Amino acid sequence: MSSFSVAQLGPLSSWIDYVGGFRPETTRPGRRVVDHETTGDVIGLTANSYAPGEQVGYWHVHSVLEEVYVFLEGEGQMGLDSEVVDVSAGTVVQVGPGVMRTWRCLPESPTNLKWICIRAGQTPLPAIPDDAEPLRGLKLPW
Repeated sequence: MSSFSVAQLGPLSSWIDYVGGFRPETTRPGRRVVDHETTGDVIGLTANSYAPGEQVGYWHVHSVLEEVYVFLEGEGQMGLDSEVVDVSAGTVVQVGPGVMRTWRCLPESPTNLKWICIRAGQTPLPAIPDDAEPLRGLKLPW
């Protein structure tokens, strides 16, 4: 028996049409939890698309999981603890456990901000990241 699975993300232009999330309160257009469609148990992946001016709206932090954000299109920013990092096509941001994070697509971005987020660090990787803590009510960095 082979140990692989295949999912088709489609063209970047179709990513905004997906509606997904880990929990009802974080489900939104432009988000797809790809690892719910594949059979791996140590790596998770989401495909994301935010329209210009759109943002997460809150901070969150993981206690165990590490994330890598690979930006494919558009212009945005990530808040990482007390810093703001500009992101665009080709930017890769690694975020370790314990680092607060939030992100947005810049209002003046010429296209949607599109990226994949790769999660790893728990075995098996839970279907819902149970090490994540949303930090609502904290001032956003922009």
